[in-house]
Amino acid sequence: MTSTIGHNPDAAVTRLVRRARQRPAGAFTLMELALVLVVIGVVLAISAPSLRGFFASRQAADAAMTVLTLTKQARSEAVTRGRPCRLNFDPAAGRFWLTVQQTGAFTPPSVEMARGLCLPEGVQASLRSQSPEGPLPYEQFQPTGRNNVAAIEIEGKQGEVYLVDCPSATEPFRIVSPSEAPL
Repeated sequence: MTSTIGHNPDAAVTRLVRRARQRPAGAFTLMELALVLVVIGVVLAISAPSLRGFFASRQAADAAMTVLTLTKQARSEAVTRGRPCRLNFDPAAGRFWLTVQQTGAFTPPSVEMARGLCLPEGVQASLRSQSPEGPLPYEQFQPTGRNNVAAIEIEGKQGEVYLVDCPSATEPFRIVSPSEAPL
């Protein structure tokens, strides 16, 4: 029989268990956390210029979606109220807003719709309409759901173009690429 003096396997296990309990599991040192923050900062600093360009290009797309929403709202107001409704446009101010005909004059149907849309800085828009009266600063929606054939071109800071187009008097407006528009 062999005997090992001073070697107790149970004691070794007990020492390992004590050491494991003394160290917090999964904890990070302050140095590790600082290093991670530095790496994140460097990545953000490198990617910031490209993110800025991405958000600038989204402004024109967002403006096109808002104009599209205003055309749908104008059509709905005209049909619901049984009165002509206009989507007015001031190209110098870059502003769109709705008005409804009431006793011969066009007035905002509510405070919220009178506010309309102001285009972001650097985003430009132009309205092209095939109206019998010639070029007008508005698109008129009739209670029958009809309106003139028109296109609203929105150009962003980086040259991207969105076209809010109505190809016929009975179709709703939609966003198309400039090459798809018939106007």
